[in-house]
Amino acid sequence: MRLLVITNLFFPDRGGGASVFSDLCFGLVQRGHEVTVYGTYPYYPEWKNKSGSNLWRRTRESVQGVDLHRYGLFIPDNPSKLIPRILYELSFAASLSRSLFRFRRFDAVMVFCPLAGAVAYSAVRKLFFREPLWLNVQDIPADAAVASGISRFELFNWLGGAVQRWLFNRANVWSSIAPAMVDRLESMRKKDQPIHFCPNFLNASMAAIIDQCESKVGRPAQKSVRLLYAGNIGKKQGLLEFCRVLSKTDMDFRFRIHGNGGEAARMRAWVAECNDNRFQFGDFLDEKAFIEALFDTDFFVITEKPGVGASFFPSKLVPSLATGSPVLCVCDPDGPLGTEVQEHNLGICIEWPQIDSLVPRLQATLQSSDQLEKMQGNACRRAEFYQRSTVIQKIERELHRLIQGNARE
Repeated sequence: MRLLVITNLFFPDRGGGASVFSDLCFGLVQRGHEVTVYGTYPYYPEWKNKSGSNLWRRTRESVQGVDLHRYGLFIPDNPSKLIPRILYELSFAASLSRSLFRFRRFDAVMVFCPLAGAVAYSAVRKLFFREPLWLNVQDIPADAAVASGISRFELFNWLGGAVQRWLFNRANVWSSIAPAMVDRLESMRKKDQPIHFCPNFLNASMAAIIDQCESKVGRPAQKSVRLLYAGNIGKKQGLLEFCRVLSKTDMDFRFRIHGNGGEAARMRAWVAECNDNRFQFGDFLDEKAFIEALFDTDFFVITEKPGVGASFFPSKLVPSLATGSPVLCVCDPDGPLGTEVQEHNLGICIEWPQIDSLVPRLQATLQSSDQLEKMQGNACRRAEFYQRSTVIQKIERELHRLIQGNARE
């Protein structure tokens, strides 16, 4: 199978699902397939050109057997603003369009959407080459833009939703990473496309690090409860609002925050200004340090702004479960994250209107060693659902079906 993968996030980036997208490609190569990636230069979640390369020059390299072509894009100084965000999306589609003149055809194309610009390019490509197209939806961009407050204009929101539906419906097959996101996609499809539930998984390098560590199941919470947030810090997380609420309590905790993103500078400045030594801010962690921090923490914090609905599902949940770390999440209870945590008793789930119940809920859990141990065990058991080999095998099988179906048409 000759597969083209289109994504704005790829190795050596790790945030925003980049480690999963990369590892999927590596896994398919290991299974004997020819994988080409049209991506860009590393920039996420710092939102800066980390390679120092000329962003408008196409480069080519081989990474673990993947034929990687890097195309530049506009990296906004403030990705939380609407106009820079639009330019960011459009620039990737325009940059990728140069590949159309290479006239190279593949057996199938898979496009990852957190970035609508990648989907736009794949839709244009399909018009030219008629390759079967698989849309893997990691974020639903128009929904996320509204929920995060990036876009506040009703006409633009309606137009963005209409364009999103049109682009999505160019694909022959869809997939997404949470049942609630699959349900949302079902309301958008117009051609009865198959929609597969293909969760993100624990990538091979993280799994290898975790396998070398001792289990934390049964370990009691520490006297000063340890909380950890690690990952992207943007509008849709609402992390700063959560920290402001937490700072007003007299709870004995130590909250380590590690990350980068569009709102990271504000978060860093607030930690410095609040002069509360319970909070500590640090840079985005590498994989080994991330796993070590997870094993050290009592609760892994994940926050989502209210109203995000089924627009995304945090991939960082998977490594937290694999280390046996219960989750402390503030989110919509019926969204993908809230549903996952509550259905499998993976930790504490609180919605924003009830944020004042955070400390009593947390303290009640900490006072019950049995309850905490049960959450730790549930996290480890649920992590088995996100096994790499199972997900890659399913995607490989469905790709073959897509190619065979296209050959019969």
